Amino acid sequence: MSIKQEHNHNVEEEKEYSILNLGPTHPATHGIFQNVLKMDGETIHEAEPTIGYIHRAFEKLAERRPYAQITPITDRLNYCSSPINNMGWHMTVEKLIKAEIPKRVEYLRVIVMELSRIADHIICNTIIGQDTGATTGFLYLFQFREHIYDIFESICGARLTTNIGRIGGFEQDWSKTTWDRINKFLVDFPKGLSEFAGLLERNKIFMDRTIKCGPISGEMALSYGFTGPNLRAAGVDYDVRVATPYSSYQDFDFVIPVGTAGDTYDRFMVRQEEMWQSLNIIRQAIKNLPEGPSHANIPDFFLPPKDQVYNDMEALIYHFKIVMGETDVPKGEVYHSVEGGNGELGFYLVSDGGRTPFRLHFRRPCFIYYQAYPEMIKGGLLSDAIITMSSMNVIAGELDA
Repeated sequence: MSIKQEHNHNVEEEKEYSILNLGPTHPATHGIFQNVLKMDGETIHEAEPTIGYIHRAFEKLAERRPYAQITPITDRLNYCSSPINNMGWHMTVEKLIKAEIPKRVEYLRVIVMELSRIADHIICNTIIGQDTGATTGFLYLFQFREHIYDIFESICGARLTTNIGRIGGFEQDWSKTTWDRINKFLVDFPKGLSEFAGLLERNKIFMDRTIKCGPISGEMALSYGFTGPNLRAAGVDYDVRVATPYSSYQDFDFVIPVGTAGDTYDRFMVRQEEMWQSLNIIRQAIKNLPEGPSHANIPDFFLPPKDQVYNDMEALIYHFKIVMGETDVPKGEVYHSVEGGNGELGFYLVSDGGRTPFRLHFRRPCFIYYQAYPEMIKGGLLSDAIITMSSMNVIAGELDA
């Protein structure tokens, strides 16, 4: 070892580091997950994440529930876009039982899922702005998230944890109130989104805080199993809606926005463009909406209307069997995934022919890409760690199933 190397080695050994707990009692970590940071002043030398503070054993709970009663569990995964979770689960069961779903149901699901994607991206991007000190955009754009929840409420009666739809479709066709609210949203939201874009996209302070903040290359993102906006921001154009189309997504014409640097700014911009693309998809779905029933003809899984239950014995029997969880499901093993707000949300379902799943595993995108967080913030400043976490859109309910 040369004198210079020996000197540098001794300096490194003598350097004092401080240990900092970033979470769980921190607003950016939702009171749920912890990061133990080894700090050299304001610079992060190492980071070690700890999860599990909100683990609820959803997969084991699901193995003791009838299939229809698992839907409310999926609500609590990414609760910022619950309907996508619901639809993904319904499509998984429909794949297992080989149900034929009416085209109208698939288009209605697309509308709900794209509204959910917009709601999810509103939360993520406004919070990135908030973390850089831009509160105005956060307060302004959030009103449109409430308008989306008004739409959900008119469809199913719920707003945040929706339990929306059923295995086979929707409980009933949508009301005039629902369509009026959707059409009003399609008129009002583009104006709000344009104003939000004008506030931040070319803002010098915002760009200085987000460009080169928490970057990850496309190759590294793939090696960590990234999907969704975080992967596309790194330059990889993978989208489940295009790679393995479901719910008639092959009928729609839309662009997959892709970034280059994989940093916080690119993640922000990808989500910005995805909101425009979601609006485009919703307009196409409304314009080409097929006629037909709002649910599949699968009486073993779909609750009959109340007036039939009260007056028809066969309907009463089906109602009883479904509510009491006495419907047997065929043996089989299926995997189905959808493009969630954070990436590929998958359901691996194994049935042994009983009335509950033999095994059910949720592929939660947050759980998979959060493992890259220590590497993404290493060498950066403490303040950058907060913005990076927000730009990854780590949802606690999806991280800890």
